[in-house]
Amino acid sequence: MAWDFETDPEYQKRLDWADEFVRAEVEPLDLVWEHEQFVPLDGARRKAIQPLKEEVRRQGLWATHLGPDLGGQGYGQLKLALLNEILGRSSWAPIVFGCQAPDTGNAEIIAHYGTPDQKQRYLQPLLDGELFSSYSMTEPQAGADPTRFETRAVRDGDDWIINGWKFFSSNARTASFLIVMAVTNTEVTPYQGMSMFLVPTDTPGIKIVRNVGLYGEPMNDGSHALIHYENVRVPAESLLGGEGKAFVIAQTRLGGGRIHHAMRTIGLAQKAIDMMCERALSRTTADSRLADKQFVQGYIADSYAQLAQFRLFVLHTAWKIDKYNDYKKVRKDIATAKIVMPTVLHDIAWRAMQVHGALGTTNEMPFFRMIHGAGVMGLADGPTEVHKTTVAKQVLRDYQPTEGMWPTEWIPGKQEAARAKFAEYLEHEVGNQ
Repeated sequence: MAWDFETDPEYQKRLDWADEFVRAEVEPLDLVWEHEQFVPLDGARRKAIQPLKEEVRRQGLWATHLGPDLGGQGYGQLKLALLNEILGRSSWAPIVFGCQAPDTGNAEIIAHYGTPDQKQRYLQPLLDGELFSSYSMTEPQAGADPTRFETRAVRDGDDWIINGWKFFSSNARTASFLIVMAVTNTEVTPYQGMSMFLVPTDTPGIKIVRNVGLYGEPMNDGSHALIHYENVRVPAESLLGGEGKAFVIAQTRLGGGRIHHAMRTIGLAQKAIDMMCERALSRTTADSRLADKQFVQGYIADSYAQLAQFRLFVLHTAWKIDKYNDYKKVRKDIATAKIVMPTVLHDIAWRAMQVHGALGTTNEMPFFRMIHGAGVMGLADGPTEVHKTTVAKQVLRDYQPTEGMWPTEWIPGKQEAARAKFAEYLEHEVGNQ
């Protein structure tokens, strides 16, 4: 049998190093340069952060999801998942380790579908951590339904001209280029008539109308852009992966990205448990520690059980991705991880907040940021409700309707079949009485 719940010792040493490195060297960055993760490095930030990136490279943990030909280790999704669990503790950690979203997914699809010229122009600087990218897919009127996208790209000689609106194009304000999904053929289905383009952000006609922020951030000073593309002209060689290939490319990108999000969420939820347990052991009320209160013990037990189940499921899903090398075969499990993820983070962060009392509700503790993050995770890469319908449809494929009036597990019917199966023994038994 091939069941094994251990990581090979050599990689475990690297994970142990990463855990200590993130806690000691990277988490402090979150407190000094908050919200600046996707601003290109310069000045003091470069002096502080570049040596950290170089140390990660020396440890062989830089961009581990990519193959050696692209500067990574080609470790696969399972090893990357174990690393992402550690990186989830810090907003800066994915940057320092060269695997930040959305750049991770963008790098993967350029590596897979890009031409040699596209890889040289966009991929290598992205891998080097010298620039950032934005995935410009969602539209204001369409929400989570890409079949309703209206942004068009029309061929004009050797160029394409893009017109339309895109919403929630994360990090567009600091990105060097965008990956834009647009309708290129209205005569076929959306699944065959959409294409992706690599577009530098300084191309004329790109207008960021608003930089939408999350709750608590200043108005028009966030990182999720509303973009108007007005007669944006790009050369034919900007097409990524061929005309009509947008949906295939999108699934390649989003499948792995959802697992990355899940493991980072696990790391963040574990951080909440750590804080909850520390508080429970440190705080005394009504003549005993919080840790001695059954209600708090329930919080801790529920949180541990919830996270342990989710973690094992996500790791199993990552293992299946590596085994089959086909996201379609693991679609049901990836969608299930996406469904469960927001609830796990919300529930654990909420319990940890409660154990901290009034302090837990303030901006001096990170719990409401985690809770808000759970809400974001319930919508990013497709809302939870859409993924639930996907899972249900995938599960139902393995079943058939009953042919008769009664369910197959209807006990009277099964009793009759069982008696018929053992009829000769039952008759013999009666005859001997």
